[in-house]
Formats: sequence, C-alpha cells, structure tokens
Amino acid sequence: MPELKLLLLQAVAILAATRLAAAFFRRIHQPAVVGEMAAGILLGPSVLGRISPAAMNQLFPVAGLGPLYAASQLGLVLFMFLMGLDIRPALLRRTAKPVLGTSLAGIVVPFVGGAWLAWGLDPQSAGGASRVGFALFVGTAMAVTAFPVLARILAERKTLQPNVAMFAMSCAAVNDVAAWCLLAVATVIARPGAEYAPLAIRFAALAAYCLAMVFLIRPLLRRLFPSDETPALGRFGTAMIFVLASAWATEALSVHALFGAFLAGVVMPKGGRLESVFRERLETVTLSVFVPLFFAYTGLRTRIDLLSNSDAWRSCGLILVVAVGSKFLVSAVSSRTLGMAWRESAIIGVLMNTRGLVELVVLNAGLDLHILTQAVFSMLVLMALVTTVMTAPLLDWLDSRSSLKVERGLSW
Repeated sequence: MPELKLLLLQAVAILAATRLAAAFFRRIHQPAVVGEMAAGILLGPSVLGRISPAAMNQLFPVAGLGPLYAASQLGLVLFMFLMGLDIRPALLRRTAKPVLGTSLAGIVVPFVGGAWLAWGLDPQSAGGASRVGFALFVGTAMAVTAFPVLARILAERKTLQPNVAMFAMSCAAVNDVAAWCLLAVATVIARPGAEYAPLAIRFAALAAYCLAMVFLIRPLLRRLFPSDETPALGRFGTAMIFVLASAWATEALSVHALFGAFLAGVVMPKGGRLESVFRERLETVTLSVFVPLFFAYTGLRTRIDLLSNSDAWRSCGLILVVAVGSKFLVSAVSSRTLGMAWRESAIIGVLMNTRGLVELVVLNAGLDLHILTQAVFSMLVLMALVTTVMTAPLLDWLDSRSSLKVERGLSW
C-alpha cells in the first residue's frame, strides 16, 4: 500500500478511535485525554494485536510506521512550543516561596526515588545507556507533572477554590520548567553513541545555547513580533521556522528536538494578540490531529505482553508505588506544612501526581534514544495512565468528603 494512502487510513482509524474513547471516558467522569491515551494502547499490540494480529499488521505494518512517526514528532514539536508559551518567566520570578517550596519538594523526592528505583533494576533495563544515565532519566520521568492536563482538569472543575487552583497551576509551571531542564541534562548524560562530543563539551554547548536564547534571541523576538500586533501569514511562517530551527539545534546538540521547541515557546513574546493568534492557528489542529497520532504511535510501542512474569509485574507495581508515594504524599505534606487544610493539601497532591501526556512525551524520548527498553517503557506508560486515571475519582472523593463534613458541621 503506498505510504500516503496508508498514512491517511491510519489517521482515519486513529482519530475515530480517539474520539470514541474520549467520549466514553467523559461519560465516566474522566478527562478526554485519558480516553485519548487509552485509545493509543487499544490500537497497539497490547489489545488489537491480541484480538486480531492480522488486522493490526495490515493497518500498522512495521515497515509503514515511518510516516506516522514523522507526523507524530512534528505534532509534538508544535505541542512543546505551545507548552513553552504557557510559561511566564516574569510570573515565575515573582512566585511566592511557598509555591517554590512545594514545587521543589515535588520534584526532588520523586527524582531521587525514581533514580534509586532505576539503580536497583536489572542492568539490562538501561537499554543502550549507562546505568547512571538510565537512573537520571527514570528519576526525571518520575518528577513530571502534566501541566496541560492539569489546566484542563481545573477548567472543568468549578468546585475547586480559586486560590487552590492557582497554587496548583503555579506549582505545575515551576515543575514543568525544572523537569524539562532535568530532561535536557539527563539526556545529554544518557544519550548513547561514541559519535557525540565529550560530556563537558555537550554541557557547555547546551548552556551556551540556553543563554543565547534568553539574552540574545528573546530581545530580538520582541522587536520582530510585537505582542499587540496580529502577525501576518509571512511573519507567522517566520515564527514556525524559528521553532523548527530551535528544535533542530537542540537535536544537533545531542539533547532532544522537543527541548528546543519548548525553549522557543518560553522565549517567545507573551500576551496580547500575538499569543492568541499562535494558539488559534496551532492549538486546535495540534490537539485534535497530531497529538492523537502521537498517542497511537505510543500505543504501538507499548508491549504489555512483555510483562510476562511475576518479577516484571512486581517491578511495575513498585514503579507505581514510588511514583504515587513520592509525588502525591510529598506534595500534600509540603502543602500542609504551609498551613493549608488537609483537604486542600490532598487536592494539591492529587493534581501534582497527574502525569498524562507530558509523561508520554518524556518516555518516548527515552525509547527513541535507546535509554529505555520496551519492557521498562511499557511499565512507565502504565504508570502514567494509572496516575492520570486516579485524578478524577480522588478529586470526586475529596469533594464528597468535604460535603459530608459540611453537612455534619465538622471542620476538614
């Protein structure tokens, strides 16, 4: 089957499955993104491949996945640019110390827990990376919070107090910046291959690139793209060239293209008509077309059948326990020490434990760079799905507990 014809058929099947799964999960009070994540796994070898291997091989032949991979990666580059647009450096500089304290606790403890756990796994789990690089990467994966999913959950839930929602969003924003910086460092260390420059040179090049983007490119972008003007198609095209060039630059620096796209969004002028036009032109097609393609490609790489013995499932369970314990408990306790009530502290912990799409982006980067094996990748994908699915029922339970205590005249 010609590549274009096959890609179009794959896109039709993926988008249809995604819409159906998203609609189903909405009916059971889960965010649509959970359905989209589940649809990817349903189309892969873990479900469709078990039910009808012939159908899966016909629709997703191994030799025909190249165009699907390219489309999904292009979509991720645009998605990471949009994530970078959500980061407000000026706001982060003014962030209160309590937010920084909770955010850092929710990063450091999961990072250490994930690194410790990875160090104790079978050395063959590290794929082609060094054991140190593998441990750093898994620690980074544990530290992630899904900022976009968090925003969608908070937008859908009007029952949360505004101050709690704002605190959670501020913590997630700080978490995002720190997690992507950690990912860049971990990738430079873990990325295998003798063709790359020595470690010190790679770090120096990465640091120089980040400094150039912040202190040289950012002021230039403010002149080229005034935030209060509507960019014409030509200027919008120039902005897209900049995003793709930044993604290429970090890929060439042995980091990952996604970090360059994220950094491009961070330094792009914020607010006004400029940002709204970027979102209008990119967000809809990225979230409705490209991101589902990425979910499907992730599902095709998830091999739950590789978890074929009790040791594998024990490792998977341990990953989940460390992920939830280090993120949910630490964030909740840290918020409580700041004087929040237990209910609000628990809500912060639940929200910070949501990993969703961002976690899958990180994990796919690890698999692409041969830092993760398919078995460990599949375990971590299951962890991302479970921690995201947990969010809605836990928030519902906390709401019900709050209502019950109010009825009985009790304090929370």
